[in-house]
Amino acid sequence: MKKTVFSLALATFGLGMAEFGIMGVLTELANNVGISIPSAGHMISAYAFGVVIGAPIMALVSNRFSLKNTLLFLVALCLVGNAIFTVSSSYTMLIIARLISGFPHGAIFGVGAIILSKIAPPGKVTMAVAGMIAGMTVANLVGIPLGTWIGHAFSWRYTFLLISVFFALVIVSVIVWVPSLFDTSESRLSEQFHFLKKPEPWLIFAATMFGNAGVFAWFSYVKPFMVNVSGFSESAMTLIMMLMGLGMVLGNMFSGRLSVKFSPLRIAAVTELLIMLAMLALFVAGESKVGALSLGFVCCAGLFALSAPLQIMLLQNAKGGEMLGAAGGQMAFNLGNAVGAWFGGLIIAFGFTYSYLTLPAAVLTFAAMTSLLIYGHRKTKHQPEQVVQH
Repeated sequence: MKKTVFSLALATFGLGMAEFGIMGVLTELANNVGISIPSAGHMISAYAFGVVIGAPIMALVSNRFSLKNTLLFLVALCLVGNAIFTVSSSYTMLIIARLISGFPHGAIFGVGAIILSKIAPPGKVTMAVAGMIAGMTVANLVGIPLGTWIGHAFSWRYTFLLISVFFALVIVSVIVWVPSLFDTSESRLSEQFHFLKKPEPWLIFAATMFGNAGVFAWFSYVKPFMVNVSGFSESAMTLIMMLMGLGMVLGNMFSGRLSVKFSPLRIAAVTELLIMLAMLALFVAGESKVGALSLGFVCCAGLFALSAPLQIMLLQNAKGGEMLGAAGGQMAFNLGNAVGAWFGGLIIAFGFTYSYLTLPAAVLTFAAMTSLLIYGHRKTKHQPEQVVQH
């Protein structure tokens, strides 16, 4: 199982590099291709749009093949999308390449979670999924700073060439280390949507979207916040981003450890509460360098402490449509990115200082926590024995 988890972690590391690596080389890309910075920013949106349209499509067609073959196809699609992006010179081709790159993102998480739910011992599924998600957190800590440095020192194209080569290595690891399993659910296409008739999955989708939006309302503007509010120099931002990345790694690891003692719901709800309190504290203590770093660290740790518990809750509440449920979680996650950045931008557009970014962040996080509490109330009311088990 450890080799399978490691192979899936390599896949999510590549996804983290592909999704967030563009942010560190945006200026170089714009200058090289001859487009504006806002136009280059569309590459971030195109990837997220690829995730949103690709996740349900891949989830619906993938049960015809073994989980291993589906995973191989998805990783190969990542390789192709990033390779096309590496050699593209026109705005249109760059956008198409980013769409292709994002297309398999959600489904990879979905397939990986289902594989681990089949091979992990009872009570260890959340920890195994946290191990898979660890790849993305390590990408934030190590991979993205490395990709940014390569883009600055040589060319943004070398950054994405490296990502393409890495996905080739992931394909080899999947062939060698991932067992050949099938999603045994025989449900027809229409039956895969039946779980969506219940409110529970929608409450988890809402918690995922609002929770992610809460952190990204602030984190999307972390550089101007740290420079203008906390008084850091621009040169300190690389180390600050590595610290935030370390928070993501440790938050995910800690969440996995806690899953042995506590239910995914309890871990997620308490984490949302901690993020909300940290955001409110940031509004007060943001001008303190120590306060800004420590509270920002808590928020970033919380962001990835939520990932595994929410993914497991979706699998538990998507019987007959597990792939669609897990992929839907990734759609909600990416939608949260966009919603959070939009709310943060709105605050700045209205002329407020960067300190005020933390207030909509706290409100969005409160909405996520409320969704989880309503979910927990419904579960306790209708299925008390299931709560006791978990």
